[in-house]
Amino acid sequence: MVRHEEGHLSHRVGLLRAMVLGANDGIISTACLILGVAAADASRGTIITAGVAGLVAGAASMAIGEYVSVSSQRDSEQADIAKETWELLHTPEHELDELTAIYASKGLTQELARAVAVQLTKEDALKVHMAEELGITHLTLARPMQASVSSAGSFTVGAAIPLVAVALASSAHRIATTIVVAIFALVALGLSSSKAGGAHPVRPTARIVVGGLVAMAFTMAVGRLVGSAVL
Repeated sequence: MVRHEEGHLSHRVGLLRAMVLGANDGIISTACLILGVAAADASRGTIITAGVAGLVAGAASMAIGEYVSVSSQRDSEQADIAKETWELLHTPEHELDELTAIYASKGLTQELARAVAVQLTKEDALKVHMAEELGITHLTLARPMQASVSSAGSFTVGAAIPLVAVALASSAHRIATTIVVAIFALVALGLSSSKAGGAHPVRPTARIVVGGLVAMAFTMAVGRLVGSAVL
């Protein structure tokens, strides 16, 4: 089946999801960590050390987590493909009947559905059955390494933003600077991800920013509370 060129963006969903998740997690988790430690009146060196540790740990966690989860998805897909390959080899008539029924359910007459099934099966039976029965194409196949690298890379970039901000800010303005920079980074992420996905920017941007603000506020409150208790 030849993919027509209409500018659809659904084939980007896997990569886009991994990159947005990684960048969003990097910005928010690192900003929250920095703000939580800063709210406890920690020293500049302690804050930066905590931020760097959070960046490294988060990037490693994202890489491993995405690779494991997407590998599980890929294993499931490969098992289904192997099963479909066996069925096409040993029960081709039954598979042809299944394909005919699928096309008939989409509105074709029984005769036309059969003719379409026969014609498409002649070209690449496995590819057709993968798409029609399993919903799998070469564009939607799970790619563990791609998801792992993109998530870790985007997390690192996202985490570096609040970390650089707090490293350059004065002690008196480190909390305010981190919050402002994190908000701008989240707005930029929302706008860019919505553009890449072809969606209207308002809702995804608001969702990302509000979620980040809630997380930062909660972490600061906990950091201040713990800091007061410890000190």
